[in-house]
Amino acid sequence: MSDDRRQQFGAYLARLRRDAHKSQRQLAATLCVLSGIQSVTRNEVSRWERGERLPESWLPFIADALKVPTSDLERAAAYARGDTAGPLAGPAATLAELLPPGDPLEPPSVCTGRHIGADEVSALAARVHGLRLADDVLAGGDLMGAAFRELNSALQLYRERAHTEDIGRALLVQVGELAQIAGWIASDAGQHGQAERAYRIGIAAARQAGDTTLVGNLAGSLAYQFSNTGQERAGIDLARAALDEAGPDAPPKTRALFFDRLAWAHTRAGEAQPAVRALGEAHDALSEASDDAAPQWAYWVSREELEVMDARVFTELHRPLRAVPLLTDVLGRYDATHAREVALYRSWLAVALADANEPEQAAQEARRVVSLSSQVTSDRTAERSRVVLRRLQDFQQVPEVRDLLHDHGHLINA
Repeated sequence: MSDDRRQQFGAYLARLRRDAHKSQRQLAATLCVLSGIQSVTRNEVSRWERGERLPESWLPFIADALKVPTSDLERAAAYARGDTAGPLAGPAATLAELLPPGDPLEPPSVCTGRHIGADEVSALAARVHGLRLADDVLAGGDLMGAAFRELNSALQLYRERAHTEDIGRALLVQVGELAQIAGWIASDAGQHGQAERAYRIGIAAARQAGDTTLVGNLAGSLAYQFSNTGQERAGIDLARAALDEAGPDAPPKTRALFFDRLAWAHTRAGEAQPAVRALGEAHDALSEASDDAAPQWAYWVSREELEVMDARVFTELHRPLRAVPLLTDVLGRYDATHAREVALYRSWLAVALADANEPEQAAQEARRVVSLSSQVTSDRTAERSRVVLRRLQDFQQVPEVRDLLHDHGHLINA
C-alpha cells in the first residue's frame, strides 16, 4: 500500500467529513454511538485523514455517519490498498466502476401515461441548455435546487412514460447532459458527494444512449473534481479514461476540453511535463475545430478558455512569467458579468504576481477576488480566496498586504 494512495484516501475522507459539517471530534463521537464501541477518538480520525492508516472495519459506520454510500468508501479504500480490482485499474475499469449501483434508469414493467414525443425532448433540451447559460452568470448555491429538480424530473420521465426506442435514446442523452450540469453546479456549491452521484447517473445514461463523447464529458468533469479535492491520481486516471472513451473521432472542440482536463490533472499531481504536453494537444485539437461538429454543451470551449487553463497550469507550476501576461490579456477581454469566473481567474493572477515577487499588485488583485467572491454563492471562489490570502502571508511586511490581511485575514480559516 503506497503512502500516496493512503494520503489520497485521507484527503477524500476529510472532504466528506467537511461536506457533512462535522469536526473530527464530532465524527469520532458519532462512530462510537453507531458502532457501540467507545474506541474511536479525534486522534484516530486525524490519523485516517493524514493517511497513516485505513479505517477498514469502520467504513460502514463512517458511511452511515457521513450519509454517503458504503460502496464509495470501499472503492476508495480498495484503491488506497493498491487493489487491482479497485476503481483505477485502467480506463475501462475506471468507467465501469463509476456506474451507479442498481439501475436508476430501469423502467417499471408497465409504463403509464401517453407516449413522449420529440417536442417534449426538445423542450427538455432547451431547459438543459438554459441551466448551462444560467451557470455562466450564477453560482452553484443559486442553482442546485433547480438543477436537481430537473434531473429528477427527467429520470422520472424516462422511467415512467412510454416512448419509442429513438425517443428513449434522445431522452437518455438529455438525462446525461442534465446530470453533467447538475454535477458541475453541485461541485461548485461544495456538495461533492451529490455531484459525484449525479455524474455517475449521467455516465450510465450516456453509455446506454451510445454517446461516447458525452460519456467523456461526464467522466472528465468528475476527473476535474477529483483533481481539486485531494484525489490527484484518480483525477489523472479518469481524465485519461474520458479521452479513451470519447475516442479519436470525437469532435475536435470536445477533445480540446478533455486534453485541458488531463493537463489540469497532471498539474495538480505536480507532473509538469505531461501537463504542458496535454496543453499543447488541447490547442492542436482546437485548431481543427468547427462549430458545426461540436455538441451544444461545448459552446464555451474557445481559444480564450484554453489560454486561461494555460495560465492556471503555469501558475500552479510556479512559472509566473508565462502565467501573468496570459491572465492579464484574457481578463482584459473577459465578460465582466461572469463574476465567478472573473474571481477565479483573478485568484490565479494574484498568486502568479506573488510568485513574481510583485506583492503590491498581488494584494490589489486579492482584494478584487475577495470582493467578487462575496457576491457569489460558490465554494470554489471562497476556497480560492483562502488560497490567495494564505499565499500573501509571506509578504506581511508589505503595507498593502498587511492592510489586506488586516481586513480579510479572518477568511483564511473560515
